[in-house]
Amino acid sequence: MNLLGNLFCSSIGRKLLMAVTGVVLIAFVTGHLAGNLQIFESPDKINGYAHFLQSLGPTLWAVRLFLLACVAIHIWAAVVLTLESWQARPDPYEFRHTIQATLSSRTMRWTGVIVLAFILYHLAQFTVGWVHPGEFKSAHEYVMRDDFHLFGFPVVTKGQTVADVYSMVFLGFSHPLVSLFYIVAVGLLSFHLVHGADSLFQTLGWRTERWAGLLRRLVVLCCLLYFLGNLAIPGAILTGLAKPAAGTYAAQRLATPVVVRR
Repeated sequence: MNLLGNLFCSSIGRKLLMAVTGVVLIAFVTGHLAGNLQIFESPDKINGYAHFLQSLGPTLWAVRLFLLACVAIHIWAAVVLTLESWQARPDPYEFRHTIQATLSSRTMRWTGVIVLAFILYHLAQFTVGWVHPGEFKSAHEYVMRDDFHLFGFPVVTKGQTVADVYSMVFLGFSHPLVSLFYIVAVGLLSFHLVHGADSLFQTLGWRTERWAGLLRRLVVLCCLLYFLGNLAIPGAILTGLAKPAAGTYAAQRLATPVVVRR
């Protein structure tokens, strides 16, 4: 009980909570990107992957609730630490000395707020289907053309009918405004991660003066690769470099001209 009290009631504990939940969320967004990049492969890949996740049932919801708890704790700790910082110095500095502070560290609060708004919109669009439900929601079915394997084991079989997540993603990112919002938000998330990942090394005691420069360069490189990976999906779809596979609902829908009713 004292351990929980120290974690939630002390500044050091709240920083540790931010670091640990940050590690969990970084692992999630990395895995999420790896799953999304399957859009460049056969529709069987991402559709089979999505169906496998949905088939987990209560386990998937347990993971979702755990991730939501991590997001809530991360935000709560950030808000409390920010308020404590303001209370410690109620009067602003006469001269704003920001030479030692990086741009990413000085904009952490704002990028965090915008990223939260993006997460809510992203869930409403692709997970819940509240945004343009007739077009974005994965209500269309897809018949697996091949088995889907995970770690060498077949988890979705050929001929099985699953939700057409492949078409949902293609149709979602075929809208320029949706893609632009996604690109901007992921860019801000990557910017947020630059300082966040760098800071967690210090909080967890993994950063030393000798390795600080190298660690920061590695963090910047990883965040850049993360942004480029996310950029590739809407970028390829918008520019036409990626075409929907023949026979999918996305291919049929995008080949049909939109009729504007007056």
